[in-house]
Amino acid sequence: MTVRTRFAPSPTGHLHIGSVRTALYCWLFARHHGGDFVLRIEDTDRARSTQQAIDAILDGLDWLGLGADETPVYQTRRFDRYAEVLQQMLDQDLAYRCYCSREEIEAMRAEAQSKGLKPRYDGRCRDGSRVRDNVAPVVRFRNPLAGTIVVDDLVKGQVTFDNAELDDLIIARSDGTPTYNFTVVVDDSDMAISHVIRGDDHLNNTPRQVNLFRALGAEPPAFAHLPMIHGSDDTKLSKRHGAVDVLEYRKMGYLPEALLNYLLRLGWSHGDREIFTLDEMVDLFGLKAVSRSAARFDPPKLLWVNHQHIQSAGAGRLADLLADQLRARGVDPAAGPPLAVAVEALRERSQTVKEMAERAHCYYAEYDEFDAKSAKAHLRPVARSALTAVQEELGALEDWTEESTQAAVETAAGRLDLKLGKVAQPLRVALTGQAASPGIGTTLVLVGRERTRNRIDRALAFIDARVAAAQ
Repeated sequence: MTVRTRFAPSPTGHLHIGSVRTALYCWLFARHHGGDFVLRIEDTDRARSTQQAIDAILDGLDWLGLGADETPVYQTRRFDRYAEVLQQMLDQDLAYRCYCSREEIEAMRAEAQSKGLKPRYDGRCRDGSRVRDNVAPVVRFRNPLAGTIVVDDLVKGQVTFDNAELDDLIIARSDGTPTYNFTVVVDDSDMAISHVIRGDDHLNNTPRQVNLFRALGAEPPAFAHLPMIHGSDDTKLSKRHGAVDVLEYRKMGYLPEALLNYLLRLGWSHGDREIFTLDEMVDLFGLKAVSRSAARFDPPKLLWVNHQHIQSAGAGRLADLLADQLRARGVDPAAGPPLAVAVEALRERSQTVKEMAERAHCYYAEYDEFDAKSAKAHLRPVARSALTAVQEELGALEDWTEESTQAAVETAAGRLDLKLGKVAQPLRVALTGQAASPGIGTTLVLVGRERTRNRIDRALAFIDARVAAAQ
């Protein structure tokens, strides 16, 4: 059997984290078994489906590297096929037309509830005797009246449903458009989907779909229902828990492989291991290790995972991403040191590429002002002599390297009989606007000779103004 999985989003909004995890598990399962991963756009809700949402789904999957093996299937392009199957079911008495009004449906459900029964359609149109000329009927599936459906779910285990609890499902609305459960079954059958991996909010749809598969003479696929993702407050993940649109994570400077790594572990485990490459994910993934319990989304943990992947990512790739983030800040990435040099200097302290760009800003453009706390602590009158001395030593250098600039700072400190920090910290604030940066030699190389001279002058002017204001 060829393993074929499908990711079937509805383009009615952005591609959110829960959907991405489903897509990832489908993709990994197919890759692990050497099978196919198929993308199906379930766009039959024409009122809510938009091209913008479709583009967001495609862009998100492309950024994550979760490419489909076949051209995407759009349900709106398959209406002829749904109509064909629908007519076959009517012809074979597997479905029937229902002429009940909305008021009748509501009345029968209210009556059932008053008797303590489950509200459901009572099948009064099953025998075909209620034809009404002036009413556009819906089409209902003739669900079995007795027996059980046993689903051997690959995550939840065996789940049993009673047919007596299921009413006759509407498979086509009164305007002729097919409904979700019907189109899903036709599509999965036609596309030879072997495994349906989806959120457990779809579990109650499964018995209806199994009955439809069997009515059509098709073997149901294997089902695996994934636990939900909750926020830190154990409620369903939503916008209030942070960014949920996958493309927002790209803007925030996350690496796609880090996001996939985190989502993989959000419901799946391999011992106590936390960090995986994409190849390792494919090699190790299996549904048996998927938890049955809801997972909790933890933004600090995602940051930690992203930081681990930044440490191991190639400098050239990070340089390209850093360039994009600098441009987003209105900064020219060519107006400073080689990007790969900045990456190596900053990756250890940066949890995201956006944070790396924030730290790198001062090496490619002027910073607006000194950090108030840093300036108060280090740009004091006593620091003037240290900055003047280091400027003299740096001005005498022929080569501008980490080693030579570090030695110049040390020489300036020795001249004044100061500890290195008494010179390096005021210099660091002068160079970057704040008290934290890479090593002072590295920082000097990143800032460059000309900017260093100008920024020390700026710091000296700040100190002079501070002295003047105190008099």
